[in-house]
Amino acid sequence: MMTMASDADPEQDFCVADLASTTLVNGLVCKSAAAVTANDFVFHGLATSGNTKNAAGSFVTPASAAQFPGLNTLGISMARLDFAQGGLVPPHTHPRATEILFVVEGPLLVGFVSTNNQLFATTVNTGDVFVFPRGLLHFELNVGEGQATAIAALNSQNPGVQAQAAAMFGSGISDVVLEKAFGLSEKAVDHIKSKFAP
Repeated sequence: MMTMASDADPEQDFCVADLASTTLVNGLVCKSAAAVTANDFVFHGLATSGNTKNAAGSFVTPASAAQFPGLNTLGISMARLDFAQGGLVPPHTHPRATEILFVVEGPLLVGFVSTNNQLFATTVNTGDVFVFPRGLLHFELNVGEGQATAIAALNSQNPGVQAQAAAMFGSGISDVVLEKAFGLSEKAVDHIKSKFAP
């Protein structure tokens, strides 16, 4: 038996998110249709490069329902990925979305790992598109001589993101679990955990 899930189909023309609401639901509460304006369907956040002066040399600017209320209930989102030379979006997953990546300026080394632990990786160049299946571990690395930029589209208003290294070493998982899982010494686990301390 196979079970599948995705964002629910909308039951009205739109449901612009009321980001000020304190009501908790599975998703975001709609603002009154009378309060909706054309500006609710515009997002300017992807027009500007993100600050890549960080350890990873990358910056991801999301455009999901939390930042762009007009996306609420529509089952889509986007993101802008900016890379310094050598910049990396570290291995991560989107538990609720497939991602399709368009390279605005490249090249990028991109790849994902299947549930059979098979790596599918390649270099994509300016104008190329690559797809990362829902929930699979994937990454993007700038392998060019300068900056790189990509635009991602995802088939969920809230795709979620879980960075694997931070999840493993920054979440409080027991040292014993990590030592056994990775075949590491206690000292090595402590050293890696120090990189992800709050």
